[in-house]
Amino acid sequence: MTALRTIPLRGMPLVDTQSDLSREICAAIDREGEALQSGDVVVLAQKIVSKKEGRMVDLASVKPSSNAHRIATETAREPEMVQLILDESRELLRTTPVAIIARHRTGHVLANAGIDASNIEGGERGAVLLWPQDPDACARSIRSGIAKIAGVRPAVVIADSMGRAWRIGTVGTAIGCAGLTVVEDRRGTGRDLFGRVLQATQIAVADSVAAMAALAMGEGDEGVPAVLIRGAGRWVTDEEGAGAVSGVRPVEQDMFR
Repeated sequence: MTALRTIPLRGMPLVDTQSDLSREICAAIDREGEALQSGDVVVLAQKIVSKKEGRMVDLASVKPSSNAHRIATETAREPEMVQLILDESRELLRTTPVAIIARHRTGHVLANAGIDASNIEGGERGAVLLWPQDPDACARSIRSGIAKIAGVRPAVVIADSMGRAWRIGTVGTAIGCAGLTVVEDRRGTGRDLFGRVLQATQIAVADSVAAMAALAMGEGDEGVPAVLIRGAGRWVTDEEGAGAVSGVRPVEQDMFR
């Protein structure tokens, strides 16, 4: 197997609604002295995609419902924040002072519906950032834009840091994906070292790539919102694929309720 390599894309400017993400990514790759290759994967932090979409909200502009006020009292949160979580979610699974666990409207389950104030200008004054409207569509659009500029169609993953059941800490997770196998199903086809046919192995490829990139990006003031992953070409496809949402476990298979 080819060695996997992460190349942090440094020096990208702060993103706003006028930014051209595809062009900025290509410029950052050039600054690193690299050229896009077939089989490359570009991983982007969710925040820069959300900023490009203008998904910033001022909490002062939100009008909380009575339900939001009730949950806010129970969880010691601002009712405006709770209202945004409700607006962005299909359902709330747990409401506690530590976190509100929500099933986001995209199907992903995570704390506070992915709404965050870190690394956002004005965050200390009540500005928060929502997830992109359609992360998979964003990944497809950025992939197409890069291909027009560079003549190469890398896979594109949009990643955010998410917690996991019964584990401490967050890990990079794919919330948008284009051109990459999301889950590689080895059941009935793969074999272990002793020739035994694999019965349950399904590899979360897109999430693994996102986790690898998240370590290179950092979670604080590193200023690295994008990473080029090289060596994952066996999972890169010419087709757009079903997107990151295809890796979400169906509600009827919920193992925790």
